[in-house]
Amino acid sequence: MAEAFNSLFKGELIHNPVVRRRGWQSVRDVEIAVAEYIDWYNHRRVHGELGQRTPAQTEASHQASRYDQPLEPARAR
Repeated sequence: MAEAFNSLFKGELIHNPVVRRRGWQSVRDVEIAVAEYIDWYNHRRVHGELGQRTPAQTEASHQASRYDQPLEPARAR
């Protein structure tokens, strides 16, 4: 998964001429671009495998469903 993400990241952020037109002047500019990309990727990116929802929406839904269900009693050993 890390290799796939790294490839996607390079293609969309580093090698994309539209993004590179920002004119990064320093390492700090690149660090900010990376942080913005990661934030978008983890929170606002709509994903087909998640039913056209964002990862944040999917996670919130999952967490809410976990607390809506009663806890199972512990099994005796």
